[in-house]
Amino acid sequence: MKHITIKDVAKKLNLSISTISRAFNDKYDIHPNTKELILKTANEMGYSPNPIAQRLTLNKSYVIGVIVPEFINDFFPKAIKGMQRVMKEAGYQMLIMSSNEQVKEELENVKILERNMVDGIIISLTQATRDITYYQKVIKNIPMVQFNRVSQKLETPKVIFDDYSWSIAVTEHLISQGYKNIYHFSGPENLIITQNRKKGFIDALKNHKICYSTKNIIETGIFIEDGRRIMHELLEKKIELPDAIFCFNDPLAIGAIEELKDNGFKVPKDIAFVGFTESLIAMHMSPTLTSVEQPTEEIGETAARLLLKQIKDNIPTMPQTIILNGKINVRESSLKI
Repeated sequence: MKHITIKDVAKKLNLSISTISRAFNDKYDIHPNTKELILKTANEMGYSPNPIAQRLTLNKSYVIGVIVPEFINDFFPKAIKGMQRVMKEAGYQMLIMSSNEQVKEELENVKILERNMVDGIIISLTQATRDITYYQKVIKNIPMVQFNRVSQKLETPKVIFDDYSWSIAVTEHLISQGYKNIYHFSGPENLIITQNRKKGFIDALKNHKICYSTKNIIETGIFIEDGRRIMHELLEKKIELPDAIFCFNDPLAIGAIEELKDNGFKVPKDIAFVGFTESLIAMHMSPTLTSVEQPTEEIGETAARLLLKQIKDNIPTMPQTIILNGKINVRESSLKI
């Protein structure tokens, strides 16, 4: 079957190739009736535009790059779902990449997206990213939006969750249940979200005049195995255990609970737990896990709209920060028996 080209459409209508091209590229200097005739005829002939030629003509790829640190937790797939919804409506495709929590791989991902001439980049940084020198050069030529894990040194629009306020709220939930010896399993210290959640935890204890010390805060990680490891270390020390633990995220809580149960402890009878980020497993595990739910898809949608605005305006957007709110889903793991 013959591939229909722009020349075939021009020949059929006895029009110039440039006139046909103006119709396809929605130029202002073509009569609406002529444009309608060209598009109708092209459709009837089975013409489809060459995407590579379109990119060269319009100097746009209609592709945006998304870089996330991992796919183990379901936060990022949910955020990407929100981005896809917005980008699809705008006629954009997404090139999705994972840095696998590796700084070197994250940087390589950015360079790959540059080589693919994406129209913009949405990125959530790895837990170890500190040097953003190269990214500062990139944003001079390619619009970028950060979400969830961000660097304040990188002047782009940012979409984040109000980690501080909701850390206060979830800690106060534990306090309202009568727990006083409360620990916090914190995330990687380099992350701003770690710092904000830890600060919220400390301020909640201060507000309620509950004593705490450095032993109440243990830096862990972000995965289930990190929760298991830290809980195992606590049990081995044979010290007084906390009566409640606020975990940086749900996977940490899930790992710690599994380790406790394997050693004959009961949750929440022996130790109560709250998580953060509302994973899919939270409501299906035993006991069900109290967690802070973030508007994950809305985070993705908001990041996508901010990027599209930069692309449309063809100028860098002021580095505004949009902070979204959530809610606490109270379940069995934190309710005092």
